[in-house]
Amino acid sequence: MRQGSDVATLEGTGVPLAAERRVIIASSVGTVFEWYDFYLYAILAPFFAGLFFPPGNQTAALLGAFGAYAAGFLVRPFGALIFGRVGDMVGRKYTFLVTIVVMGLSTVFVGFLPTYKSIGFAAPLLLVLLRLAQGLALGGEYGGAATYVAEHAPDPRRGYATSWIQTTATVGMLMALVVIALTRLSMANATFSAWGWRIAFWVSIPLLLISIYIRLKLQESPIFQRMKAQGKRSKQPLTDSFLRGPNNRYVALALFGATAGQGVVWYTGQFYALFFIQIYLKLDYIPTYALIGLSLVIGTPFFLFFGWLSDRIGRKKIIMAGCLLGAVLYFPLFRGLTHTINPALESYQARTPITVAATDCNFHIFIGPWSRQTECDKVKDFLGKSGLSFASTPSLPGMPAVVTRIGDKEIAGWDEKQFKAALAATGFPPKADPAQVNWVAAEAILVLLVIFVTMVYGPIAAFLVELFPARIRYTSMSLPYHIGNGWFGGMLPLLATAMVAKAGNIYFGLWYPIVVALGTFVIGSIFLHETRHVRIHEELAEPAAVPGGPTAPKPART
Repeated sequence: MRQGSDVATLEGTGVPLAAERRVIIASSVGTVFEWYDFYLYAILAPFFAGLFFPPGNQTAALLGAFGAYAAGFLVRPFGALIFGRVGDMVGRKYTFLVTIVVMGLSTVFVGFLPTYKSIGFAAPLLLVLLRLAQGLALGGEYGGAATYVAEHAPDPRRGYATSWIQTTATVGMLMALVVIALTRLSMANATFSAWGWRIAFWVSIPLLLISIYIRLKLQESPIFQRMKAQGKRSKQPLTDSFLRGPNNRYVALALFGATAGQGVVWYTGQFYALFFIQIYLKLDYIPTYALIGLSLVIGTPFFLFFGWLSDRIGRKKIIMAGCLLGAVLYFPLFRGLTHTINPALESYQARTPITVAATDCNFHIFIGPWSRQTECDKVKDFLGKSGLSFASTPSLPGMPAVVTRIGDKEIAGWDEKQFKAALAATGFPPKADPAQVNWVAAEAILVLLVIFVTMVYGPIAAFLVELFPARIRYTSMSLPYHIGNGWFGGMLPLLATAMVAKAGNIYFGLWYPIVVALGTFVIGSIFLHETRHVRIHEELAEPAAVPGGPTAPKPART
């Protein structure tokens, strides 16, 4: 840092220290707001089905489930392509100003969206379109914010500076949980279901105005200004990023060797843990929100710690360690959650063996009008949603298509009333008893899961920025990030739930993040190189490495 008469300037950047702080604050505040908006859908999705979709209509139910959850994740890479291209050609500031406006308006409109009863099928259609707009905006937001902060930060502290951006997804989720919890506690359940859920979306109005005001005060990043002045912007960012070497190889390695594992670790440690506790362990929503929320509060400073640590020992080894630790410890940690949160369920399973004898069973991720729901599928779904593991065996000749044995109770076929009666007769605990919860041990497990998240997520922005050249940085880093985080990570709850129902084991869904995280660990450890020593502020002064092609800063080898 160089001292002037009254202004401290960051070494190598020409950026005043106070300006860097403003950049971090402005970028982080806006990105927190975008994540808050995005996760409202996932948490409040159960309330949409009864208001925006006709009851009993399978097609509308599918549209609702897909539109309220999956569509926003699936479209994020397309937002990365659209806004990444604009960001590399027009500028970082302009692009992520546009993304926050799109995200904010989409969220506010949901808060005022008429229900199915008022406007018919236009309601679910508009809801899905708004969710798609959110996904596109988020696809452009992260790359813009991370690139913008990184290009203001000095090379020796880029990991720490960009780690503030990495806190935003967790803080946004925490904000959503807090606002929803406070709203639900302040009114009757019927009132919240009817219209109270809209308040969380209305909160976006002042957040949007504040974020726009802050970002309008920002200047373009110094690296982009220098690149523009030198006439070195890419005229074809998509072609240069994905169709020309060596950059296309870096994109593939960034996806499979870093962001895919980072995505599944993030969603396992935060979102899947939330779903697991509510769906399988049957803890009420308020104590669940409290446990998850406290783990986020305790764990969030570790994003900054691992970002700071990556400036000293490197990004790659921290990300790889997080993937490996998650893959090795997920099974014991989630079993530990069962033991500490619902020991009665654990005890019931130990003394009550359950078997399902059937052959006509399918594997479903999305249930639609084309899906054939057999009795076996319904039985396994019911048992899985009850938090029960069971053994599957082939049906015997001359016996009904499905025979379920719960302890000493035998049920032929599918009859929900018989299943509930059998569970009650064998002492099944329908809910977790708060008096039996070991709150300290459960919280310790959840904090450890969040620390794995901070290990893989804290250094990833600096790593991706340093992996790609300035002229195509926004485009190149955004696509692998949003495929890894949005597709590999975002689809985890759906895939894991389907795997649980198929296998008959509430822990079986953990195999998905374990396999992806291990794959990332192997690929990243072998093929990716450390980037900590890359000097992005010196890049534009160097000659192009490949005539006519993208200029890539060469990562330092480990």
